Amino acid sequence: MVPSLWKLEVANGLQMAIRRQRIDTAFRDRALLHLARLPITIDPETDTHVWTTTLQVADRFQLTMYDAAYLELAQRRAFPLATLDAELLPAAEALGLTLLGIAP
Repeated sequence: MVPSLWKLEVANGLQMAIRRQRIDTAFRDRALLHLARLPITIDPETDTHVWTTTLQVADRFQLTMYDAAYLELAQRRAFPLATLDAELLPAAEALGLTLLGIAP
């Protein structure tokens, strides 16, 4: 499950990679086709928490609202968080979240 902003973030990341000439549009389009096949569920409640819990998480850990949305979702749903982001890791640990793909 991902916050409702996920598709925008993915598309933006791919667009920035095109502008920086790291990938071409054909790669972007193939990547989007592959991502569309994954069993990813968009959280319908992300927007409900933006001006409250998500904002509080962003303030507490000095995160972007985008990063805070992932933490808020993981905390609210009691989901593990998959990240290698250096700013998200200590925040996730402080919130007591389970981290995926991180060696103990």
